Amino acid sequence: MSIRKRRSIFDVIEEYFESVEQWMDRIRESLIEGPSWDCKSCTIKPLSDITVASDKVIVTVDLPYAEESTIKVLPIDKDMIEVTAKMRRKISFDDFGITHHKGEFHTFKCQVYIPVPVYIDKMEVKFKKGILVIELPRKREYEIPIK
Repeated sequence: MSIRKRRSIFDVIEEYFESVEQWMDRIRESLIEGPSWDCKSCTIKPLSDITVASDKVIVTVDLPYAEESTIKVLPIDKDMIEVTAKMRRKISFDDFGITHHKGEFHTFKCQVYIPVPVYIDKMEVKFKKGILVIELPRKREYEIPIK
């Protein structure tokens, strides 16, 4: 007979509050948006959208002026991916009619949080006419047995 060490109720409560805190950080980041550029690294955050279907998750990222050969989609974590791409030409604040900021951008960079479990290693990436489409098959975490 094996003896299992029982976890303390305080350990369980502490784990619960840590998971709630991580969840709140993600919510806070999505609600409180900062600037969509970083002048130090000369990057700009492209528009992105996430669609959750019953069998897959589709992430679309708008990458105008991106060089197709420089697009990189990297998994950061089991529930986050990072998209980077170099631009064919530099874009400055003057192009947008903004005169109170100075700076040029030559790279797109964004991190996208995936809200459901997916198979990151089975992602399919397509790029056409400045739109990057990433398809990720969903994981089925559990099955309900039918009797």
